[in-house]
Amino acid sequence: MQAVWKCVAALRVGLTVAAGAQMRPTTDGVPALANARGWEYGAIFQGGKGVTDDRDDFKFFMAGGHVGKVLTGQMGRSVLQGNFEYAAEIFPYWQSDTPRFDRRTCVPTANPLAISCSPLYTVGGTFHGVTVTPIILRWNFTRGHRLMPWAQAAGGVLWTNHKYPAYGQGPVNLVNNGPNADASVWNFTPQGGVGVHYFLNPRQSLDLGANGVHISSASLGDRNPGVNASVQFSIGYSWWK
Repeated sequence: MQAVWKCVAALRVGLTVAAGAQMRPTTDGVPALANARGWEYGAIFQGGKGVTDDRDDFKFFMAGGHVGKVLTGQMGRSVLQGNFEYAAEIFPYWQSDTPRFDRRTCVPTANPLAISCSPLYTVGGTFHGVTVTPIILRWNFTRGHRLMPWAQAAGGVLWTNHKYPAYGQGPVNLVNNGPNADASVWNFTPQGGVGVHYFLNPRQSLDLGANGVHISSASLGDRNPGVNASVQFSIGYSWWK
């Protein structure tokens, strides 16, 4: 009887060890996480510049966090094999350095051929704000050993402490300088990007990315100068659970 109990105890220990081995991630990280449908939490620093002719002197820097949920197991075959992740990001620190320029504020007068303008004052410079990207649709490519590339499409919203970007440069007239010649403190940020996770261990990764970001108020302001295109690079660190 004692031998039977020893066999039962040994079997129980063996099942416990096997179950634990299944629960523990593998050393290469990527295959284990691809099937886990788990969570990703990360810290991100991102910066870049405008790339169009009228915005190539705009610079950006931001710091914040990322949270994502892997929604599927592995799908597809060959190099396209991967999983789908829904994510969101918030950058409570957002900064854009822009050129300064002098402008006036003008109003119509009783004379239809004349306008009345204020003295010159300086606009532009450094803007600060907060940006939230609540919709990130990401495909993770999971065939790698430690490298997990990804591609994504996303959309967000930006609030700035002043109407962004500054408007009113050019000929002095009611279009450029009138009472309805300003942008908005609210802008939208449709974007798309690529990147890669490098797993330092099965539950932590170093993250690199590149995003193309468009900034537009969708005409919430009187004018919508926006930033047609900027390229922004990110570095981050993620914890996977």
